[in-house]
Amino acid sequence: MSSEKAPSTSELFEVASQDTHLQNKLRIVRILDSVQTAIILLGLLMGLTVLGVGAHTLSVYNYTKPLPGSFLSLWPQEFDIQPAVALVACSAIITVLHMVALVFAKVHFLRTTSTVQVSLSFALPFISLVCALIAVIFFYSVNASDSVDTFLSWTCRWRAVPMWTQPNWDTLCKQSKAGIYLSILLIPVEAGALALSGWLLKERKYVERYVNAKKSPALS
Repeated sequence: MSSEKAPSTSELFEVASQDTHLQNKLRIVRILDSVQTAIILLGLLMGLTVLGVGAHTLSVYNYTKPLPGSFLSLWPQEFDIQPAVALVACSAIITVLHMVALVFAKVHFLRTTSTVQVSLSFALPFISLVCALIAVIFFYSVNASDSVDTFLSWTCRWRAVPMWTQPNWDTLCKQSKAGIYLSILLIPVEAGALALSGWLLKERKYVERYVNAKKSPALS
């Protein structure tokens, strides 16, 4: 029931010490909790990597882009930088969300506050999943154009040309590919985190109801 009070840690230990079934359930909760923390860390590392390589490619472009009125340019006139900007923006949002999720996973007060727990456990991976989907879909929709070059298409087209100064086409091409590939991999990671949140919440609610039922005078 929604009005039931969540059992305290001491109450859990008291009931679990005499109940093998509850011990098994608590073991499952601990395993799921550890897996969830690992997924949060994985998503954080992936988000930071996409943010790092994306920010570097944009900084190189901003440093080497032509000044107004220039006649000689390393970049085409018809050039769309928005997909690269979208990757950086979305990876920044994902990184911040995973930092919040990591703090939430480690702060005991937040973990035992059911309203915050339910809201954040679903909202954070859902928003991260939406961000990753938007970045990837937007990236490929613009990159599919035959009339306008993007950062990825232009740098990979000239990757065989040796450069001893920036922009190094080969390096920028590899970094652009790494950013989009990691963004694609973030989609199943965030989807898995969302599914795991539902499973973990279900197990925690079961434990809560089970312990409250064991404490009930009517059932003792």
